[in-house]
Amino acid sequence: MRIIKLTQESKKSLLADLLKRSPNHYGQYEKTVQEIIARVREEGDAALFDLAHQFDHNQIGASDFRVTEEEIQDAYSLIDPAFIEVMEKAAANIRAYHSKQLRASWIDTKPDGSILGQKITPLDSVGVYVPGGKAVYPSSTLMTVIPAKVAGVTKIVMTTPAGSDGKVNPGTLVAARIAGVDEIYKTGGAQAIAALAFGTQSVPKVDKIVGPGNIFVALAKKAVYGYVSIDSIAGPSEILVLADESANARYVAADLLSQAEHDELASSILITTSEKLAEDVSKQVDVFTQQLERKEIIEKSLENYGYILVAENMEDAIEAANEIASEHMEILTVNPYETMTKIRHAGAMFLGNYSSEPLGDYFAGPNHVLPTNGTAKFFSPLSVDDYIKKSSIISYSREALAAVHKDIELFAHKEGLTAHENSIKVRFEEESI
Repeated sequence: MRIIKLTQESKKSLLADLLKRSPNHYGQYEKTVQEIIARVREEGDAALFDLAHQFDHNQIGASDFRVTEEEIQDAYSLIDPAFIEVMEKAAANIRAYHSKQLRASWIDTKPDGSILGQKITPLDSVGVYVPGGKAVYPSSTLMTVIPAKVAGVTKIVMTTPAGSDGKVNPGTLVAARIAGVDEIYKTGGAQAIAALAFGTQSVPKVDKIVGPGNIFVALAKKAVYGYVSIDSIAGPSEILVLADESANARYVAADLLSQAEHDELASSILITTSEKLAEDVSKQVDVFTQQLERKEIIEKSLENYGYILVAENMEDAIEAANEIASEHMEILTVNPYETMTKIRHAGAMFLGNYSSEPLGDYFAGPNHVLPTNGTAKFFSPLSVDDYIKKSSIISYSREALAAVHKDIELFAHKEGLTAHENSIKVRFEEESI
């Protein structure tokens, strides 16, 4: 990996480089995505079947479009029972973590007769997109569906592409059953997002679409936002390791590569105050890369977006980490808990030598659908909050309104909204007689 001294100039250059990975920088695909969405809106299922033939090279049709109970049971027979047990353990951890995020509706009554409150209501329907291209992710199924179930969503519809044999990855189907999906359809890409947003003869329209995907999925979610809600427009995966001289070079190298193997656009960054650690990690990355199955993807990822930055001091390192606002941030310092208090922007933080990033991807419980490309400065991980909506509750007695009606009338009058003013004034007409 390239080793660079951390300066204002190198930091500025790195940030500009990372931003090139944003879905907002792939406008050349937007026309294609818009055409796909238009086709699905106009032709419905027929467009989905044709696009599946074109992109997924299968012969999916009306008779085998929706995943059946028999297919799910077949999937169970194909999966190692030990893996099923691990998925069930992970699901229990995810469910327990997200259950702590639940919030109750509330009412606040006051002596003057005014009542204010907030009503929490789960969404009626959610569409979950699960990738099925270069790699399949049963873990994403658990992470997107379980918080929806915890929130109380009435109907959860999943879309995922089938392979050339017309079948969905069995691990994905087992994870869907464990998580509690209601319906599964064999469609992927921008066409799946369009189907969920607008509905087809088979796929029901939903209120919100969640889940990661490729650039076409990301741009499609961006295009349908407003017709439905979405969780976020996710970019490629990324990890930032913040380390001092106490860090273990083998651990750091292994963790950097855990994200580099996702795809060629993934970003892996080490910021350290130790030149020795920088050199040792760079050497160890080379050793591990030669041993790993996804060697070509890793090498391309590191060539494009892999960096080791050497900072003068930890303050500079922390400042740079906050500006990058990474999706995953590992803190491997003498006192990671103290360092963590100075981090303002990160999707998920992993503290200490034994909290490597894959722990969060698969098992610990916090969600692995996280803000990318610096959006951790204003977005949060997927959570129960993404599957609920809030309604304000307002109730005033005549006495409570009487005490403030002139204030409201004045406010409306000053804004030139006399109908607003009159709406309050008519309730106290007798006072002006």
